[in-house]
Amino acid sequence: MSNSLKKRKHNSKATDATTVEESIRPYAIADKLRTLRLRRSMGLAQLAEHSGFSPAMLSRLENGRLVPTLPTLTRIALVFGVGLDYFFTDPRKRHVVAISRCNERKVFPSDPKSTSTSWSFESLDFRANERKLNGFLAHFHSLPEQKLTPHFHPGVELLYLIEGELEMTIGVEKFQLSAGDSVYFDSLQKHAYRSLVKTPCTAVVITTASST
Repeated sequence: MSNSLKKRKHNSKATDATTVEESIRPYAIADKLRTLRLRRSMGLAQLAEHSGFSPAMLSRLENGRLVPTLPTLTRIALVFGVGLDYFFTDPRKRHVVAISRCNERKVFPSDPKSTSTSWSFESLDFRANERKLNGFLAHFHSLPEQKLTPHFHPGVELLYLIEGELEMTIGVEKFQLSAGDSVYFDSLQKHAYRSLVKTPCTAVVITTASST
């Protein structure tokens, strides 16, 4: 191959990369990635655990030094429970209808660093942008009580148990729920879940952010 031909191919690749960067610049994807992570108070290392990407790669994406591919954005979108179009829509436009198909959802453990977690979840509204609430399909596991790790978050939580028997610890109190039962509580209280059965134990969980 002649040097001139090699040079033309090199220049063509450089031009293509520049064109891609300029085309996606108005969408501020790097800023949106960083905003998603910071809203969840999540570090790069924690996002790396959930997404499978290295912290170094995620840092380059957030700083605009690496152009993300669609598969990369899709995986990160699933972690944060947003639709892929979150990265490519005008923030002034809001979804009023967002359908999340069953076969599109992914199951995530409550703690990716632990080998035994008391629950895992699927986002029910990951295609909706700028949500005012968060909906999950939660799957609870049977663990010894001493292995439970209580957690808390701003806002309130509503849980409706679809199947199974669930023990909930809220603050210093314990409650036992059966299929069809529901509980609403201030989620700033530390709470934990534990399935009391070996069969499936599943609930719909709705959480909201604090309005104050």
